[in-house]
Amino acid sequence: MVVWIELALLENFLIDGVLLFLSLKCAGARVRWFPLVFSSLAGAGQAVVFPLLRLPAWCAYAVKVLGGILLVVLAVRTKRPKEYVVATVAFFFFTFALGGALTAAYSFFGIEKADGNGYIVEQAPVGLVLGGAAAFAIAAFYAIRAAYRTVKLKRCLVECTLTAGDREVKWRGYADSGNRLRFRGEPVCVVSAAAIFALFGRGAAAVGRIEIGTVNGKRDAPVFLCEKMRVGNAERENVFLTVGDVDSGEYQMILHTALMEG
Repeated sequence: MVVWIELALLENFLIDGVLLFLSLKCAGARVRWFPLVFSSLAGAGQAVVFPLLRLPAWCAYAVKVLGGILLVVLAVRTKRPKEYVVATVAFFFFTFALGGALTAAYSFFGIEKADGNGYIVEQAPVGLVLGGAAAFAIAAFYAIRAAYRTVKLKRCLVECTLTAGDREVKWRGYADSGNRLRFRGEPVCVVSAAAIFALFGRGAAAVGRIEIGTVNGKRDAPVFLCEKMRVGNAERENVFLTVGDVDSGEYQMILHTALMEG
């Protein structure tokens, strides 16, 4: 089998760069391009030199693992040990996941491969390898972003209990830093029209109106007064509510962040 050193270096440089980039994103670490490029070059050099070494199988795998850890250490520049640990775990996870995906692709296209001394010998077109790596990177990137959005959302959710007369409802509120609505100097929470009906009934009477700015412009909305609201462990009286778009299945009201203070 003929191996073109230039292509092998380029292929491994790009793949290591993708894996390290995903690992940094997964760990929430800052992506610094110079350390990332340097670490990717080191990984490419290691991938080319490693098959030339004559090592026992157990030693070869140990070297590969230590080499992967070293690449992460070179790419991550932070003072927080947690980011190193998360990035290392993510790097090995993505490495095995990409390896499994490429192995499945080799099997589908009938590409021969054989077990080497701690590595895989294969004859695959560069385009297939890089194309598969690119597709894997895109899918992993959006999965990481979706996971972080979910975690961020969960952290901003709080259980709320609202009381108006003899009615009591329990909703999940979302603490949104973008909600800066105030009425008579007091913070205002946003709920749907159906929620207003559920809390106040048909006889709901607005205590005033407020101007709300949206992507479609500004509009006036009625303001209602809730006698009592428990946010987590804190209880507040006379909380203002207004009607807006709350169509999330995760929460039923958008809290003003001032209600979360203390």
